[in-house]
Amino acid sequence: MQSSKRNKRVTSWHLIGAQLATFRRAAGLTQAALAERCRVGEETIASIEQGRRPLQLDFAIQLDELLETKGVLQVAVAKVPQKERFPAFVQDFVEYEQEAVTLLSYQNQVVPGILQTEGYARAVFNSLYPPLESEEVDERVATRLARGSLLERKPRPMMNFLLEEAILHRPLGGHQVLREQIRCLLMYAELPFLGIQIMPTVRETHAALDGPMVLLETPDHDQLAYIEGQRVSFLVDDLDEVSVLQQKYGMLRSQALSPEESVRLLIALLGET
Repeated sequence: MQSSKRNKRVTSWHLIGAQLATFRRAAGLTQAALAERCRVGEETIASIEQGRRPLQLDFAIQLDELLETKGVLQVAVAKVPQKERFPAFVQDFVEYEQEAVTLLSYQNQVVPGILQTEGYARAVFNSLYPPLESEEVDERVATRLARGSLLERKPRPMMNFLLEEAILHRPLGGHQVLREQIRCLLMYAELPFLGIQIMPTVRETHAALDGPMVLLETPDHDQLAYIEGQRVSFLVDDLDEVSVLQQKYGMLRSQALSPEESVRLLIALLGET
């Protein structure tokens, strides 16, 4: 693959952020002064200007009025392509995910995004810190649910999801939300192109204790990996590194419960929640 794919992408959010910074300076305001007038934290303004946080439409309207920019920011936000409505740091992954012919995921904290119910996704975003505004939570939930269209795409992608059993014991959003999420997983487990395996908590050790990962194959048969951590995420396209992660995932599949055993565990957990 081209090394340029490893370079940081300049997205619409970076351009909008640069516009905001220019308008703010033209108005003779510091980030702190603008934040005070808008009644938000200074970090919020800084994050938007750096392209790290999408500018919400209602906030864009407020800024246009305050900075007297005649609706420029409002129009810019409204014209952001749908594929860029994800936070900038996951842009490339989301694009590749939607086109993947094979997708393998291991998660140790929450149910994989593609498989999340609305209630579960909302609980995930409401758990983020610093907290998100309610409008941003709504937008992220809608965007996350839209990613589930991958399951209806033809030709079908071949998919396997490995989940730590501990995920299925944490009542994220409450016990009813968890029950609905487990029911949803059981439904997905019936799909012929999708496998769900659970890594039992009683197992003493396994091959990926150092964190979650997603492996995917593109239509051009490029092999990629996606790694996500605390406030950082990145795509890996180095073949040697991806190969190591593929070996890890292969070992994980052998150490986890089989798909049939995993379904039985899900049914048992449903009775306990």
